[in-house]
Amino acid sequence: TALPTTGAPHGRYGNAAVWTGSEMIVWGGYYSTSFDHYLNDGGRYNPAANSWTPVQTNGAPTVREYHTAVWTGSEMIVWGGYYSSAGDHYLNDGGRYNPVADGWIPLQPSGAPAARTEHTAVWTGSEMIIWGGGYFGSSSVVSFNDGGRYNPAANSWTALPTAGAPTARQDQTAVWTGSEMIVWGGWDFFSYSFNDGGRYNPVNNNWTAVPTNSAPAARHWHTTVWTGSEMIVWGGYNGGIGSDTYFNDGGRYNPVAKSWTTLPT
Repeated sequence: TALPTTGAPHGRYGNAAVWTGSEMIVWGGYYSTSFDHYLNDGGRYNPAANSWTPVQTNGAPTVREYHTAVWTGSEMIVWGGYYSSAGDHYLNDGGRYNPVADGWIPLQPSGAPAARTEHTAVWTGSEMIIWGGGYFGSSSVVSFNDGGRYNPAANSWTALPTAGAPTARQDQTAVWTGSEMIVWGGWDFFSYSFNDGGRYNPVNNNWTAVPTNSAPAARHWHTTVWTGSEMIVWGGYNGGIGSDTYFNDGGRYNPVAKSWTTLPT
């Protein structure tokens, strides 16, 4: 069923979206005409009413694309991303949007991870966990294998350990299992993709490696979902290593058995 365009946000990409239980909220992103348009607006789509409501821009974070967003149960939290205006701007700030109040609260900047884009974020039930990502600096290209846990109740950040974490990367995927964040795949901006990952346990504050035996081939820009017992990986791309490869395969990872099952093609 087609969505209505009346009242919808302007066309864009690099935006983020969350599901609230009754509405889809989209926010941020980019489009180009004769010049670049980086956005800090969005919309709320209600499928029951089949209608759009604009997201308040007053108090919203600055314009950006390739940021992340999570839904806490009452708020959408956006963080990180990028915009270009008289140079590149990589961001390590964000905001909390409450659709009931239609208002924004800024995130605590102190203790936040370094500015980045193409990172991942999950919601644990009490915290947002940011991991990985990177940026193209003026004189260097940087990938990260660090991150942070943001607690909205305390409005504070806690750094993730890097000991035992996967190799620095961006464009990986992440899922929350109910007790762990699993990150997998990605690449390091130098056309080297990964088929490994890690499981981060916030209670123990430690990492466990995801095995590569029988894992899907190395890739980035793939997708993953959590089924309740397995992480399913599918699709993606691995370019610049001899030739471009687009994948229509994947795998199921069982963290209890620590094993992969290949998906049929």
